[in-house]
This record gives sequence, C-alpha cells and structure tokens, in this order.
Amino acid sequence: MNKANLVFFFLMIVGYLPYVNAQTELNTEELRLEQASITLPEITSRYQNLMDNFNTRYSQSTDEIEVTNMVTDYGERLWVQALQDVQSGAIDDRPLYWSRLMMLNTLKTNNPKFNIAPWQREILLKTVEKSSRGLSHIKFNDDAQIKILLTGFDPFFLDRNIGQSNPSGLVALALDGFTFSVAGKQAQIETVMIPVRFADFDEGLIESLLTPIYRNNSVDMILTVSMGRDNFDFERFPGRNRSAAAPDNLNVLTGATKQNPLAPMLAGKSLNGPEFVEFSLPVQAMRAAGGKWKTNDNHKVRTLAKGAFYPRSLTELKNSISVEGSGGGYLSNEISYRAVLLGQQLNSNIPVGHIHTPRVTGYNATTEAQILAQIKTMVMAGAASL
Repeated sequence: MNKANLVFFFLMIVGYLPYVNAQTELNTEELRLEQASITLPEITSRYQNLMDNFNTRYSQSTDEIEVTNMVTDYGERLWVQALQDVQSGAIDDRPLYWSRLMMLNTLKTNNPKFNIAPWQREILLKTVEKSSRGLSHIKFNDDAQIKILLTGFDPFFLDRNIGQSNPSGLVALALDGFTFSVAGKQAQIETVMIPVRFADFDEGLIESLLTPIYRNNSVDMILTVSMGRDNFDFERFPGRNRSAAAPDNLNVLTGATKQNPLAPMLAGKSLNGPEFVEFSLPVQAMRAAGGKWKTNDNHKVRTLAKGAFYPRSLTELKNSISVEGSGGGYLSNEISYRAVLLGQQLNSNIPVGHIHTPRVTGYNATTEAQILAQIKTMVMAGAASL
C-alpha cells in the first residue's frame, strides 16, 4: 500500500473523511420487504415503474442538489400516485407503505455518482419520509371556506400479518383533496400519513405538523384517525401516558405496562401536560350521520388507582395517573393527546380529536370501502356543524 492510500485509510478510520460511500444498515421495517415481496408481490410491485425510474435516477445523480431535488420529486410522485390510485377505486393503502420502504432501501443500499456523506444520505431519507407522507402536500384551494386536516396511520403489527392494511390510511388517501359544499360554503379535506414509530412521536413529529396550523388558525377542524375496535369510537379523554406492551413498526418496546405507565418524550424530556385532556370535536353531529357501524362517544379510561371506568368529565380525573386514555395506551391515544394538548397550549379554538375505525384482519376491500363511506359522511356532518 503506497503512502497516499495509507493516509486515505487512516483518515477514513478516524472519521476525518466525511465523503465515503458507506451504505446504511436496513432497519426492521425495511427488512420486511423481502418477505412482503414474496407474500404480496402484487402489492409491493404496484408502482414498479416509478420505483425503477427512481433507482435509475438516483444511481445517475452527480451532485447533492440534483439528488435532493430528485428524491423530493419522487417522494411527492409516490404520494400523488397513491392518491390517484385509491381515488380511482383501488381500495388499498398498502402499496404506498411498501413502495416508500423500497425507496428508503434504495437510498440506504446504493450510491449515486458522487461520494455521498452519511449526513447527506440521512437528509435524503428524511426527505422521502416527508414528501411521501403528504407532509409537504397540504394545499387548500383558494375558495376553501371550511378546511379540515385529517391524519391516517401506516399499517402495523406486520409480524403478525404481513398483509395487514390500515383503514385509517385508506381514509387519508381517499379523502385528500376532497371538496364538498355544506351550508353554502365550500369545504376541503387535506390529509397526511403518520408512521407507527415511537421515535417519530418523541422527536416531535405531531408538534411540528400542527404548531403552524394552530398558530395561523389555518384549518377549521383536525381529525386524527386510526384502526381500533368493533365500531367507530370518538375518543373523549386522551391520556398522557403510554401503557401498551406492544411494539411499533421497528419492533421497539417502550417498557411501559398497565402497572408501569410511562410518559412519552418531547425535545429530550418527558412530555409535560395534564394526565388527561378532552377532545373538542362536534361529536353529536358526527354521530348523527349514522351508517353500518355504531358510533360511540367513548369515555372509558384507565387510571393507576381506579383501573378502568367511565368518567363523565375531566373533574373526575383530577389527581389521577393515566394508564390508558379513551384511545388506549398506544400511539392512537398519543396522537390525540398531543394534538389536543398542543392546541390548548397555543390557545387554539380549532375542534380537534380522534376517531377509531372498526378494525380489519389483514385486508378486506369491501369492509374498508364501507368504513371509508361512513367516515366520509361523518366528516361532512361535522363540517356542517362548524
């Protein structure tokens, strides 16, 4: 080995050579792609042309600006493709999820035509996450007089069922950009897709999304939606703590249990807030819309001292330690708690709250289409009451 190569090797080892085409290790979500491609080939390959073009463009990119713009563009194209797909009648949220993971896989295991630094690769990964989830695609029409933001979730518990769908994700894809007239006003729904990962919540994803909305009073209602139980549940009292002994999509466990509930994090510290908050959705109007499934105004909570019970107001929860909010002890409850808490902290009057849809086992196009139809009716009824 000559002197120049020795110097290069030394600098690389001690960390003074940032531009090294080192690949990044795949995480648990991305590693499921191999099984999914075997079990669900028609789902994982649905946007294969887009993925092939993305792979080619990435491998041919020659500088940082070019590759960043390209990745942003393809992330947004994936989001728009999934919207068009679902809104054209393909009742399935899963192709978006698996195709996003394919993009992330490509960015981690392949290199462009320049020496990409680890921090640059990390920026590209975050860019895909943001652009393919609709986070940079919230665009209300100029004539929208009633503006509604709705969030859905990725599929989860995929080690139990690799083919699992999430009706809330389908709802988000189906209703993004949906416009309708109510009481002589033009209403519009815009949506985003939320990851099922504790770390994203701890890093402030929900606060980053909603802070400018609350500060600018830029929407008229905020609905967070996830898959839940047997019927539709409006979750009255979100709780602060995590308690579900269930993994996220990275198979991360928080260590929280019903006997030892734990507060989530924000900015490196425990999320500061009351043990319970109360939602502010126009629940009576939304429940009156009717449909195939019952719609419950769910008051059920669990505290450390009392266990499970049904309080009528926040007064009954004073001095309690939350174990489960009305939405449970997992991320469905937490997104609701964070959304309501932040609105209160920023003195917002925007109605906000969480809806659990009926659950599906695996995937069922007929059932999910019916879930979509009912929640669409409920949202329109809620808009009419604003």
